[in-house]
Amino acid sequence: MTTFYLVRHGNTVWNRDIRFRGRTDLPLDETGLAQARATAQALANVGLAAVFASPLKRAFNTAELIAQAAGLIARPLPDLIDIDFGEWQGMSPAEVEKAYPELYRRYLEAPHLVHFPGGESLEGARARFVQGVLKVAEMFPEQKVCLVAHQAVNRVLLTAVLGLGTDAYWRISQDTCCINIFHYDPAAYRFTVERLNDTHHLAHLG
Repeated sequence: MTTFYLVRHGNTVWNRDIRFRGRTDLPLDETGLAQARATAQALANVGLAAVFASPLKRAFNTAELIAQAAGLIARPLPDLIDIDFGEWQGMSPAEVEKAYPELYRRYLEAPHLVHFPGGESLEGARARFVQGVLKVAEMFPEQKVCLVAHQAVNRVLLTAVLGLGTDAYWRISQDTCCINIFHYDPAAYRFTVERLNDTHHLAHLG
């Protein structure tokens, strides 16, 4: 089996302000850098064979710190790039609710049925995320790999890993720099989840 350590990137200014980030290429802020360093320390000695990440700065910079601590070089994995929220990118939830009241209500109640205006859908993006994981599993059988992505990516990917539909999107929490662990068995085409949304390594940051 391939063991995956799935990490959400560290904090950015738009995490504090709560805006739809999507493909906007935001850097980590000081809190995010501290979170990424703590995550790197937590994963430094688990025996990673590779570190892959979304090419967006907030994810890739997190991955670079994790890779450095493990003596590796982070690699971009475009399949893990954040959801394209289209016209919602850069907007706060309140702004979206005002501009798209019916669609925003559907997003909260039935996220699997929403196609973001000018962007993509969670349901459509799911195949891309799973494809990326399977490609990495084929490259690194019987090894440990770290993937660094985004809140929406992780939530959608974990619904697939758990055998749930994308309608379960809101049932999975993903805090900044959390660690999830799951295994993939290619013989059975089966995922097994070991850990979800673990942030104990960040406790000392307050």
